[in-house]
Amino acid sequence: MKDPLRITLLQTDIVWEDKSANLCRLRRHLEGLCGQTDMVILPETFSTGFSMHPEALAEPLQGEVITLAKQWSARYGVALAGSFIACHGTCNAEYANRAFFLTPEGDEWYYDKRHLFRMGGEDRLFTPGTSRPIIHYKGWNILLLVCYDLRFPVWSRNVGNEYDLLIYVANWPTARRKVWDVLLQARALENASYVCGVNRIGTDGNRIVHNGGSRVYSYKGDMLAFVPDGQEGHSTTSISLTDLRNFRTKFPVWKDADHFEWGDFP
Repeated sequence: MKDPLRITLLQTDIVWEDKSANLCRLRRHLEGLCGQTDMVILPETFSTGFSMHPEALAEPLQGEVITLAKQWSARYGVALAGSFIACHGTCNAEYANRAFFLTPEGDEWYYDKRHLFRMGGEDRLFTPGTSRPIIHYKGWNILLLVCYDLRFPVWSRNVGNEYDLLIYVANWPTARRKVWDVLLQARALENASYVCGVNRIGTDGNRIVHNGGSRVYSYKGDMLAFVPDGQEGHSTTSISLTDLRNFRTKFPVWKDADHFEWGDFP
């Protein structure tokens, strides 16, 4: 078990629909972080931006983005979490906003964004996910979700302390920044879990402005790390599984949680 666990928020701008530029940016950051952290968390669709052109940008798991991310995870000794525009099989017309968690040891997990942002047309072009895998890494149980998922507390619910760290990767606009700030902290408090959110900065190809707000919150809702608004950079903090378990033992609110079953998926 790795306790404490060092996690790094990597808040960046994203060059619109330019995989090469964004992958080069990631590599430069990883070179500087080698040996300083256990996990680096990227924004949503870090390699392209939140584009609605999946027919031109989507890749299979064997494509350039995941292939290089796996290599760099091993080379720099860090786990990587983020999302990219993915296609199924031989890249037919079925696409997903696919989150990934890759480890230096070669393990990999994937999650397809469940709640697709209909106001941006994502629901018309992408297929929603139907499962939310729990990631097991260095003794930690981790749930990885994507952006708009933040607004839906049932999907984020920590049933029976099944996870210890909840991660959201995002392209969350400045215009709705208050929602991001309030709900990230709320998810930590209501689920008695560490919560990490990483958002992009800059103006995307649709002229939508993003100003970051990347944060790590403790299970008590205390801010443990942040990257300043509007700035590209990183922030690293250590989180303790022992402290979390002690808190859950002393304050077992999870034992009084309501029970429910997932409804049918459309």
